[in-house]
Amino acid sequence: MSKAAKALFDHHRPWTRHYAEGVPADLSLPEGSLVDMVEASVSRYGSKPALQFFGAVTSYRDLGEQIRRAAAGLKRLGVRAGDRVALVLPNSPQHVVAFYAVLRLGAVVVEHNPLYTDRELRHQFEDHGATVAIVWDKTADRIQSLPADIPVRTIVSVDLISAMPRMTQLALKLPLPAARKSRKALAADKPPRSAGRRVLTWKKLLDNRPLPRRHPKPTAGDLAAIQYTSGTTADPKGAMLTHGNLMANAAQGRAWIPGVRPGKETVYGVLPMFHAYGLTLSLTFAMSIGACLVLFPKFDVELVLKAARKTPPTFLPAVPPIYDRIVAGADEAGVSLKGVRFAISGAMNLPAATVEAWEKATGGYLIEGYGLTETSPVALGNPMGPTRKPGTVGVPFPLTDIKVVDPEDPTKERKRGEAGELLIRGPQVFQGYWNKPVETRAALLEGGWFRTGDIVSVDDDDFVTIRDRIKELIITGGFNVSPSEVEEALKRHPAVAEAAVVGLTRTGGGEDVVAAVVAKPDAVFDPDELRSFVRNELAAYKVPRRIVQIPDLPRSLIGKVLRRHVRESLLGDHGDKATGTDTGTSDAPGTAKD
Repeated sequence: MSKAAKALFDHHRPWTRHYAEGVPADLSLPEGSLVDMVEASVSRYGSKPALQFFGAVTSYRDLGEQIRRAAAGLKRLGVRAGDRVALVLPNSPQHVVAFYAVLRLGAVVVEHNPLYTDRELRHQFEDHGATVAIVWDKTADRIQSLPADIPVRTIVSVDLISAMPRMTQLALKLPLPAARKSRKALAADKPPRSAGRRVLTWKKLLDNRPLPRRHPKPTAGDLAAIQYTSGTTADPKGAMLTHGNLMANAAQGRAWIPGVRPGKETVYGVLPMFHAYGLTLSLTFAMSIGACLVLFPKFDVELVLKAARKTPPTFLPAVPPIYDRIVAGADEAGVSLKGVRFAISGAMNLPAATVEAWEKATGGYLIEGYGLTETSPVALGNPMGPTRKPGTVGVPFPLTDIKVVDPEDPTKERKRGEAGELLIRGPQVFQGYWNKPVETRAALLEGGWFRTGDIVSVDDDDFVTIRDRIKELIITGGFNVSPSEVEEALKRHPAVAEAAVVGLTRTGGGEDVVAAVVAKPDAVFDPDELRSFVRNELAAYKVPRRIVQIPDLPRSLIGKVLRRHVRESLLGDHGDKATGTDTGTSDAPGTAKD
């Protein structure tokens, strides 16, 4: 790059002056697809460990073989390029193989939380129309029970225990209370029902000759995944991410971490891969650098520390409560965390105390990043070095541009320091929402700018601070919760006339889901029964921790419920009217319970 070109570049993206030493201001993106990426790692790191699961190791060579066999099995089931294939799995070797096998055929992965309720799964399956679903055996009967008009015709049932070491499998069969409890948590009590839809096992799917190498591969512009994200309405939207989007974000992540050693890193997969954060920063990032990805079906401190004794992590992406629990657990158990050189936190604000405790325990860096499902997901981050600025979400990643605009008129830019809506443009920005052209046009502006819905300010050093959230999403346990979705579930209860749901900041980061409800005349208000009702409607992390009864909801002159006023009222409530106890943030695999 010439001096003149560099001067123009630096003026256009002034924040690059804060990048850590070794992080490029410009970046050459990889060519091809995610299939090409993983095949390159299989070829280069064949004998090295790709995956580790409860001590069982899968080499890159074996991973490549399983991907080709699973792809051949899916092809025999009729899966073709462009078809959607649903994955309803916790983190496991089968999840990794299934993900790349679907992509190998040019088909599209649709990720699902395996602990979603029947109602939540039905909406998503109706939307994407997958005819084949690869599911955890504990979830198979729920997919089988979806109405007949849902187009799924084949269910591939996955037994997680089969991917564990032989001795662990034998131990789980022992007639002991601890073994029975572990077995129940990991696998179904009996094989899934075969009525209605065809059901076959994961082992049967792999019982094929490998897919021929000459089979056509997808390209960078082809759709790779549909990731559902909550919005301001009750129905989640499917964000369309191409191979190029996901590969670009993995490349940006690699560039952001100076000193990454291809073929020598160990990445801990404590974040669920059905979430965009875990999908990119755990799976795609690890596979792109030939790392060993240590998989956990859900976050469990004891499991993480047990693995750390034998295979210490060098990179651990997570959310603040997970870092807190690992540090506390390691201190209590006498486990050293030295050697974790890099950690990126997201999904909620990162407390200074968490950073201090983590960096003291590990000797490495813990920085905060920012992103959304629509940005694959990471778009901004604090530098991995002395130029970082705690309390902010950092500066844009390489090849990423931002603008701060008037939320009412995004053509008008705000002045430096003024709060406004954050717009993002870059190679990681999604292609739109599946089957939702109106919402796509509202989110993606001319020139490729994506409206985040978040209110931010940019200081004189070009660091970004989140100020508010237009969309009013609640972030709890690292997951987005739509207030409207929870409100609709509450209003389905016969005792509830109206409801308003807000997020209240908790100590240590993240938010609690809290509901204010207006009861119907003469109805009996029972908060515990209400929570039980919502728990049957929605995933556990969406269930309000507190439910408060109020006489009326505050409204604007046009009748809109003022959630801000509800939040202020609840913040002033010291618990006299609060009902119930802690319900936990989530039982979803890979999330923290704090």
